[in-house]
Amino acid sequence: MRVVFAFLINTIFNLIVGLIVARFLGPEEYGRFALGIGVMIFGQALGFEWIRQCAIRFYSARARARKPHVRATLNAAFAAFTLGFVPLAALFAFFGPELSLPRDLMALALAASIANGLFDYETATARARFDDRLYMRIIVIKNILSVIGMAGGAWMTGSARVTLAAGMIALLGALVFSYKGLRDPGAGLARADRRLLRPYAAYAVPIVASVVLYQLIPLVNRDLAARFFGFAETGRFALAYDLGLRAVSALGSALDVLLFQIAVRAHDLHGQAKAREQVARNMAMVFAILAPACVGIWIVLPSIEVLIVPKSYRGAFGHFLTLMLPGLFCLGLSQFALNAVFQIARKTRPVVLAALAVCAADPLIFLLLPKTGDASSLALAQSLAMALGFVTLVGFARANRAQWPGARDLIWTLAAVAGMAALAGPWRDAHPGLLQMIAQMTAAGGFYLALVGFTDLAGLRTAFVAKVLPILRRTTPLKINLPLELE
Repeated sequence: MRVVFAFLINTIFNLIVGLIVARFLGPEEYGRFALGIGVMIFGQALGFEWIRQCAIRFYSARARARKPHVRATLNAAFAAFTLGFVPLAALFAFFGPELSLPRDLMALALAASIANGLFDYETATARARFDDRLYMRIIVIKNILSVIGMAGGAWMTGSARVTLAAGMIALLGALVFSYKGLRDPGAGLARADRRLLRPYAAYAVPIVASVVLYQLIPLVNRDLAARFFGFAETGRFALAYDLGLRAVSALGSALDVLLFQIAVRAHDLHGQAKAREQVARNMAMVFAILAPACVGIWIVLPSIEVLIVPKSYRGAFGHFLTLMLPGLFCLGLSQFALNAVFQIARKTRPVVLAALAVCAADPLIFLLLPKTGDASSLALAQSLAMALGFVTLVGFARANRAQWPGARDLIWTLAAVAGMAALAGPWRDAHPGLLQMIAQMTAAGGFYLALVGFTDLAGLRTAFVAKVLPILRRTTPLKINLPLELE
């Protein structure tokens, strides 16, 4: 559970740092920074995401002890791709096609993608062997360095370049301070086994292709926003998307890091059938947490805008995020609920096909929508395209004969979020502020938690009981038999 806590802490710090950076850079310079971050994430996904995916799927505490060649192979692959990525990135940055982003900022963003790729890979190895203490340490150090470097750099210089460079230093600094814990004895590059690369690539490349395609959509939309509406509009568009995506991804990733590893363990210990059952349970839990989270964000959005969003972004922030939320919800379900169906079965091509559908739909929908004086059409097109991708992935999962969550959990979840919206939604614009947000969260959140306790929605009540069970056992000899996913 420390990993889940670390994810939530990381998200909170990312939100704080993001808002501080947006405040001190201003919409125009933040637009450049956001476009640079988009390039960084795209470069990381293109060059290094497959290694992280392989670490999550094939590396573990058992592999660390018995198969050091697994980690050695992954390390060698990262080193080789870094050596190839540097000259290609330099050529693209300085001699490639002209983009909205200045070339020096483009080069810095591509350099940062290597640091980001290394950070994600190293933290994935800590997660894969359930070393919660090490993972927490890395995250805490990274966030401290980010606050000092990125927020301080934005405040002192107002420069997107300085802020992006500070973020890169924070990532690498966290790894340097945790080097001893991340290092695997006996996993030198000489132990690397080339024969593992083919099955690893066969598993990871389709997943990575989908990640790259999904990252391409907001990157292209930011570039279009800069071209048609200027960098200031790009900054407003990007802040809404970044904060919304971080909120959804934090919850989804926190669940995924636990639930997917449990599904992998079920597959290793009990076979395909048990793994499919576990994936179905995971889907129900992801849906039961993401749905109220997104509805809750919509309910308190006017208050959030008043309380924490810089004045120069207000109005546009709430408008854009409202348009983006349905798409972000669909994206979260696709990545953290449905993708596991294909990952466990090691048939990941449908994930790529769904991503291709999103990429094809996004510009087509944008062209068909009525043109506006701001980036609203881009936000709506992005949201509708991600919804189409989710529907496409559901179709592929049905064709793959996936096991689905029980209708009871899905119906109760929909009823619960409808009740949240009915209770707190009508007065979301009444008097935005801290007191109203607390009242909304109490009413809507209390209603949802009451239904969870009454119905054991998606097994959440059982999971809570399992967490407090060690405390209860100190005072009572009561024995509870837990399901597979909680053992």
